[in-house]
Formats: sequence, structure tokens, C-alpha cells
Amino acid sequence: MKKYVSLLILALLLNGCDDGDLTVDTIDFADVQTSASCPNSSTDETAPTLIYKLKTQESLVIQMPANSIKTDATPVGTPLTYDIDNSTYRVLYRAYDGTVAINNICGTIPPRTPNVTEEWQATAGIIEVTSTQVTGDKSATDGSTRITGYNHQIVFRNITFLKPAGPQTEEEFVFGNYTTAADPINLTFTTVPTQCTDKKQVFNFNPTSYMQVNNLDQNLIQQVVGTRSSAITAAANNITYTTFKSNTGTLTSSYFCISPAPSAPAVSTVWNSVVDNNGIVEVTTTATGTTSIVYKHTITIKNVTLKKGNSSFYLADNFVLGTITDAPVTAPTAKK
Repeated sequence: MKKYVSLLILALLLNGCDDGDLTVDTIDFADVQTSASCPNSSTDETAPTLIYKLKTQESLVIQMPANSIKTDATPVGTPLTYDIDNSTYRVLYRAYDGTVAINNICGTIPPRTPNVTEEWQATAGIIEVTSTQVTGDKSATDGSTRITGYNHQIVFRNITFLKPAGPQTEEEFVFGNYTTAADPINLTFTTVPTQCTDKKQVFNFNPTSYMQVNNLDQNLIQQVVGTRSSAITAAANNITYTTFKSNTGTLTSSYFCISPAPSAPAVSTVWNSVVDNNGIVEVTTTATGTTSIVYKHTITIKNVTLKKGNSSFYLADNFVLGTITDAPVTAPTAKK
């Protein structure tokens, strides 16, 4: 009788363990602080993203379509969410009979060893991604800040794993942090700025990006020595900084001052000035010569924050876009 009761209690305990919580066979990567992604060795921008964590003999892998992880912050309290369908959005756990390495996850032809001893596939649930921007220290020279990367906190909600013993569900499973680099920004312009013939835009560019003042206040650039400034608003003097995708064309001066803008090179990101009552465009005009006068206009963008989506950085206290040099003009003849 005691033996029968003992067997019954054991059966109840075993059934109680399979209640949807990963309490018996537990996936535990809490001590693995970093995750990584497989490099995309091709030029195919649509290739899926593989994010993984490794322990000595275990791996935990997330597969998502390209661009599921954004180079942008998510709004507070509004993470990105993706339904696990075991097709385009997958979560896979594996245990091995030896030491697992990156090539076992990312290799085009995975090594023959170690062997997989157990595999759990997620069949349902939600992948939740909360992204925050990582900002570097403020420059002591010009007050500027730059985004150095993004931190993505990944959590699985109500995830169901199909394991050898049957399905099990976890209400909340913290995958952990995944970091990505920031969009490349090159604010070094070695050419001189140009004003479009309609005088509404002034721009400067380099091979990968350009900065432009739009709807320029017409009183700023004139052949009068002195310094003039005008506020950056939604309607006037607003700043755009645009970057381009690599290998999509060459950026030249012919790209500008036409509408619509050319399709090549292909635009990657567009940053716009924030209207916060702080930003101004300042133009300082100087003149040289007596009979033939050359006017030069130095354009400085002051106290501007640039924003893309939910990400932003402070351009600088004073950012010199460059100096426009007018063609020489003949000085007026003095009246006798």
C-alpha cells in the first residue's frame, strides 16, 4: 500500500512539474551577459538576422527578418513586438555533446561536431524589443554629442517551447541585451557650401552625406559687411542632414537644387533640426578689395539638435557649414 501511495505521489509531482513553467528542464542564459549576431557576408539586405547566445554546450538563437531590429529608440512603454511563427520569426534552443562555437550557428557549412543532443523549438509567443540609444560624452570643445550605438532589451512573452517531453510555456523569458552600432555620421565637409539659384537652400556635402539649410531667410546672405542671424523654425532655416547607402551611386553637386531629388545614390537616413527656440543660422559677411570687392559669407549653425525618429544628437554650439565666396563686384565710383 505504501508503495502504491508513493508511486501515486510521484506521478502527481511529475504532472505538476509540466504546468507550463520551465522549472524542471530550464533554459538559463542569465549568466551570459552579451549576445551577438551572425555577420551577413553577402550584399543581400533582406537576409534574415540571427541573434544568438552561447554557453559551453548550449545555444539560444533568434531568427528574424532583416531590419526587425531598428537603429532607433522605441517610444517609452511601446516596444516592438513580433509574433513567433516558427517560420520568419523563430526561437531555437539546442544542447550539444561538446563545446559549441560560432561556426555551429553562423557557418555556411556547420561543423560535423559537436552533435545536437536536444532541441527545443518555440511554437508560439511574442518577441518584445525595447531599444534605447547610447550617447557618448558631451564634447568639452563644442558641446556636441554623438550616438555611439543602440541597446536592445529582448524579452519573450508567453513563449511556448516544443521539447522532447512536450510543450512548455513561460510567461516571461528574458533573452537579454543585444547591441548594434549607430548609423554612420560624417560631418566633415572639405568642399565649400553652395547656394541654389533660387537662394532658398544652402548645402555642403561629402561622398557619403550632406547638410542643407532649407527655406533660408533671404536677409541672411547679402553683400553687406556684418553678422546677421535668424531662428530655425519649422518654416524657415530648417536643417536636414542626409546619409546615403553605400554602393548605390556617387554623390555629386548635380544631386542638388532639383525636384524631385534623384533616386541614386539611395538615401539611408534623414535627420531634421528640432524646433526648440534655441537653434539659429548665423551668417558673417566680410569684404576684401577696393576697386574689385570680394564678399565672403561664413555660415554657422548654432545650438541645433538633429532628430531621426526617436533618436537625436546635439550637433554643436557652433557648427561651421562653410564659407561662400561671391564673384568679384566692381566697387561703386565715388561721386565728384
